[in-house]
Amino acid sequence: MIITRLETFSNRWVGFVKVTTDTGDEGWGQMSTYNADITAGVFHRQIAPHALGHDARDFAPLIDLIPLREHKFPGSYLRRAMAGLDTALWDLAGKLEGKPVTVLIGGTPGPLRAYASSMKRQIGPRDEADRLCRLRDEKGFDAFKFRVGAECGRDVDEWPGRTEEIVPVVSRALGDGVARLVDANSGFSPARAIEVGSMLEGEGVSHFEEPCPYWEIDETREVTRALAIDVTGGEQDCDLAQWRRIIDTRAVDIVQPDIMYMGGLTRTLDVAGMAASAGLPCTPHCANLTLVTVCTMHLLPALANAGKYLEFSIEGADYYPWQQGLFVGDPFRIEDGRVTVPDTPGWGVDIHPDWLQRADYQESSLES
Repeated sequence: MIITRLETFSNRWVGFVKVTTDTGDEGWGQMSTYNADITAGVFHRQIAPHALGHDARDFAPLIDLIPLREHKFPGSYLRRAMAGLDTALWDLAGKLEGKPVTVLIGGTPGPLRAYASSMKRQIGPRDEADRLCRLRDEKGFDAFKFRVGAECGRDVDEWPGRTEEIVPVVSRALGDGVARLVDANSGFSPARAIEVGSMLEGEGVSHFEEPCPYWEIDETREVTRALAIDVTGGEQDCDLAQWRRIIDTRAVDIVQPDIMYMGGLTRTLDVAGMAASAGLPCTPHCANLTLVTVCTMHLLPALANAGKYLEFSIEGADYYPWQQGLFVGDPFRIEDGRVTVPDTPGWGVDIHPDWLQRADYQESSLES
């Protein structure tokens, strides 16, 4: 069974991949979000030529081969494009076996605890506390993440004093029995991160994400060693050698690879395996309600070192209008703070035909 056709459907934000074999079997995957129209061009130029004609069942060697063949392009776009191929081939594998992807990798479908992940920094502390408490009461979430600092802010807050205000306001409003997580998005120097981290510890926050510029792993390690709170990171990292350095030096307490940024499920499993060998938990990054969250839902039940919960974006059409109408039905329904990992073959979701009809289309095939 060989890959004969690769199709992309994309806009600026989201890009899906359809793989078809010589037997007519099909699988669907997703390239990483953001500038997905550019990624689609990379896909057809630098991914499809290596994949066409390859065995669709035995695809792990292909995922290893592409970065070698494209060794002059070690950065993010190649991996973002690879994710579309890899996730489509996993969907195909599940459909051929009649099993959900989670079962193929050792997991079990069913309920999965989620944490409600806020993406907003422009929101005031009291408004953020109010909306998180509503979600606690209405959806049953018992874990929440909110934002501190400013994205890549160099110790400059979103506005003066916001971090010092939002941490106690939100933490105390959520009450007992609720896990509190914060994300600094590379916002602080080590000294400022340690100062903020001490405040977080005092307010019962258990997770301090990406406190320093993610590319400065020595700075992050300094913070990790100084604090009792779990320091986490890795969402931006797509290079396996960098991941080995992060894990070998214990720069973080919890690793957070993103399936789409990494280049797919196969390479994410490699990172999770490295972390497991080092005794580190894996709580993947998945910050929007596209296929990245669906894939991560399948991944977590299969990990021996799975973290405590799935990241689940709480932002709707006001913040992410481009994630509306992607799927048939609702694969992200929350009950008692949990999502349900599908028990149907492959990823268990269908891309909405109306969205596909509106998307920009490109095709690569053995015949072309």
